[in-house]
Amino acid sequence: MLLGLLLIVQPAAAQRRDYLNEKEADLVRDNQQIDLRIDVLIKAIDRRFMVLNGVPEGKKDWEKASDIWGEMPAGPQPALYSDINKLLQKAVDDIDDVAAHNRMDSKFFPKAVRALGSSVDKYLPQLKTAFDKTKDEKEKGSLIGAIELCEQILEAVGKLPPEVKETKKKDKKDKKPKT
Repeated sequence: MLLGLLLIVQPAAAQRRDYLNEKEADLVRDNQQIDLRIDVLIKAIDRRFMVLNGVPEGKKDWEKASDIWGEMPAGPQPALYSDINKLLQKAVDDIDDVAAHNRMDSKFFPKAVRALGSSVDKYLPQLKTAFDKTKDEKEKGSLIGAIELCEQILEAVGKLPPEVKETKKKDKKDKKPKT
């Protein structure tokens, strides 16, 4: 009976899917600065949307990027939406980790949150459309999770202080005299 149980459990463990490929995971590990890490996670999400939406004919640049990013993600649609949900959760967790360690005053923190907010602004309509079209319950679960995370991210962006634009100080030589 124990042998039968082991035979059942082993295939279930083999079906587990990583939401990042090996090269993407290395990029996340290598980029410890929060804004750079969030940029990597955004790119990983974008790659999954590219697969879901189909790669437009003139957009074969991703083939050149496979040395850096690894193979394009593959799998059934529910698995790709699950990846997106997990990647959004990873981004939120990383931002929460920075906030928990009181590193929010860093100039990189608001930059990371704004970059993620800008991206989820594009993702949200696609996720809602996919949710309306799907009949698959597992896919709906991933989509609901992703939609809720997008809404939380947009709410967090709204709580950030206004962005301060850096202005270049002109030399006194460059200033025109007042007349």
